[in-house]
Amino acid sequence: MARVKGGNVAKNRRRKVLKAAKGYFGSKHRLFKTAQEQTFHSGVYAFRDRKANKRNFRKLWIIRINAACRENDISYSKFINGLNKAGVEINRKMLSELAIDNTKAFAELVKLAKDANEGKVVKEAPKKVETKEVKKEEKKDASKDLNSLTVAELKEMAKNANIDGFTSMKKAELIEALSK
Repeated sequence: MARVKGGNVAKNRRRKVLKAAKGYFGSKHRLFKTAQEQTFHSGVYAFRDRKANKRNFRKLWIIRINAACRENDISYSKFINGLNKAGVEINRKMLSELAIDNTKAFAELVKLAKDANEGKVVKEAPKKVETKEVKKEEKKDASKDLNSLTVAELKEMAKNANIDGFTSMKKAELIEALSK
């Protein structure tokens, strides 16, 4: 039987491995066999570290929240317990962002948690914290509502809003004018 070397298929496979191993130290980026071993190991490391990265960020958020809690005279565990009792569902990532960017809103949450820990009944939910993300979501919701309306309904709304030239506008133009 004749020897089969693989031709272009083998060359392309090796080239792909060597391209993935670009930048590795020593023979690991030059020789196919060592490059292939290293790329396998690199894949294992990447998989492992993607999982570890989630743990590391959670630790970082908890550290930031704890520091902000200490400034407001409460421990982290009592703060989280108070939020759970008060029925506030907010993740640690957002809590750490609040602690950094909006200390007043974080202080309100601390007050809410302290009240819940003391057994006081929470009558009304805390005020909605205005952030850039909330404003963007509200705009998206408003445009979704406008998209569901007919052109006639949009023209009626434009008439009530005193928008000039609404009679000759198309639906997209009406939505844009009304969302401003």
